[in-house]
Amino acid sequence: MKYTLTARHFKVHDTIKDFADKEMTKLERFYDGIIKAEVILSYERASNSVKTAEIIVHANHHHTFTAKEHSDEFHISIEEAAKKVVAQLKKYNDKLKAKH
Repeated sequence: MKYTLTARHFKVHDTIKDFADKEMTKLERFYDGIIKAEVILSYERASNSVKTAEIIVHANHHHTFTAKEHSDEFHISIEEAAKKVVAQLKKYNDKLKAKH
């Protein structure tokens, strides 16, 4: 699976890149039809240093799964958004298995 990491309004540290990479590779365990994924990180200084992570996953059959999370740290935001996407992927995978 290919994924892109985009940072808005700041430069990403290597530790955050590595963490995002680990979280994205975990997604493949729950659904093998993932084509590509996008991780968008943004940092808003005006609103008490809120760090936002948005994950967009494109899968087979033109399905898109998205999740967005806000917190004080990027690691937490990425992890929570990934959990939301995992829940969506599990539900979709179960739906496909029930159909067939």
